Amino acid sequence: MLGGMQDWPLRVMRILDHAEREHGGREIVSLWADHSQTRTTYAGLARDARRLAAALTRLGLKRGDRVATLAMNHSRHMAAWYGAIGAGGVIHTINPRLFDEQLAYIANHAEDRVLFYDAAFAPIVERLKPQWRTIEHFVCFDAPAGEDGYEALIAGEADGFAWVEGDEREPCMLCYTSGTTGNPKGVLYEHRSTLLHALTEISPDVFNLSARSVALPIVPMFHAAAWGLPFATPLVGAKLVFSADYTPDLMCRLFAEEKVTHSAGVPTVWLAMIAHVEATGAELGALRHVTIGGSAAPRAMIEWFHARGIDVGHAWGMTEMSPIGTVGAPPSGWEEMSPADRLAYVCRQGRVPFGVELRIVDEDGQVLPRDGVASGRLQARGPWIVKQYFQDEGGPAAAADGWFDTGDVAILHPDGVMQITDRSKDVIKSGGEWISSIDLENAAVGCAGVAEAAAVGVYHPKWDERPLLLVVRKDGAEVTAEQILAHLAGHVAKWWLPDEILFVDSLPHTATGKLLKTALREQYRDYRLAGIAA
Repeated sequence: MLGGMQDWPLRVMRILDHAEREHGGREIVSLWADHSQTRTTYAGLARDARRLAAALTRLGLKRGDRVATLAMNHSRHMAAWYGAIGAGGVIHTINPRLFDEQLAYIANHAEDRVLFYDAAFAPIVERLKPQWRTIEHFVCFDAPAGEDGYEALIAGEADGFAWVEGDEREPCMLCYTSGTTGNPKGVLYEHRSTLLHALTEISPDVFNLSARSVALPIVPMFHAAAWGLPFATPLVGAKLVFSADYTPDLMCRLFAEEKVTHSAGVPTVWLAMIAHVEATGAELGALRHVTIGGSAAPRAMIEWFHARGIDVGHAWGMTEMSPIGTVGAPPSGWEEMSPADRLAYVCRQGRVPFGVELRIVDEDGQVLPRDGVASGRLQARGPWIVKQYFQDEGGPAAAADGWFDTGDVAILHPDGVMQITDRSKDVIKSGGEWISSIDLENAAVGCAGVAEAAAVGVYHPKWDERPLLLVVRKDGAEVTAEQILAHLAGHVAKWWLPDEILFVDSLPHTATGKLLKTALREQYRDYRLAGIAA
């Protein structure tokens, strides 16, 4: 027996249809890399997405084909998301901060057929074109007037394209992890999972969005789908403000001019913003809610915002979780809590929204109590959490019983609050982005004169963590730190380069010959990089 309600597949294009119909005049503002500004509306975005879908169909895009983007935040990038999805394709955002080997691997593994890119990234595109085996069409979002590009591609298309329909479990978006161990892995979001995630994000205890909101996502659209904001904001008709430049003076200017109420970004951008405000007396305008994620927000940062009447949503999640897992939203009794208790509460990673379940387990897989004391491997499950990586890379992501191991170690408190206590992997988290210690070590060992290397994350006041590289020289070798850095520069991204290189006589190992990272982390736990005060 079936229920008596209409069957309405949960597909992403329903979001844009709603925004066009109910909030068509609401603005989307874009500040470009050259600081020029364009304005459109949700109605204009929907029109351009339909034209783009028609153009992609004309180019031969088939259901399930991947369309890549290498771009910052702006309305054309957002139109490309909806246009590719509406044409039946899968939008694939590529992080331009990755080094060339990863960029080549990701696009080839995804088998992208079309690439949209910003002019600022044209050097990357030209450099990697010979290595990208499947990309047939390259389209520049901001090509100079008169040249082939995004505007020329959609100019001759009609406005009446009918979105490709299908099952709500069909894929709509592909995001790759940062490759913390080996090659990056693809996470294939569904229409259903994406729409459910967006519905959850607008709730008061997550991003607290409404038609009155003006949102400026500082998190890039290539970083875990800008935490889902390009899908959540149209649901409620929130005004969107995009910028390709995140310098604090520009951000403050946009906050004031566009009356921004909501923003989201990693701690690094907020540290720069706070320093700018403190140094210049700049104002944050109507800002009243910030979401901080990517890495743990410092207590002093949360306190700074609270002192100015700005709510902080301290978020935790992963690309594999679309990405929201928990948010530190005010609990019942918030008004009666002291400022100190409020601060302590928000400094934890928060509670799950409906749609996410968490548990912690010991090394034998036994479930541990939610008592605020037991610490174990953090696992998650829910309708927007990965089950299988794209192309079956690395096997199933979730265990047979449906639980995904996040790689974090955590405590679950009786009131449902989750608190990260450690990581089970040896990744280094810098400015909200992951650095693979294994890849860094392997690259260093490739340098002449290096016998062995180990990378560990050490404290940094701005970036949270930065790499410290420990090197054992080969017998008789006189390799220098400068030579190692020069070698690494050709193998890893610039921001992966270690802040310091220390030469040691030996490194600790396990009984099976592996580097004993636990001992190294403990040994250098209190290490301070040169020029950084304790």
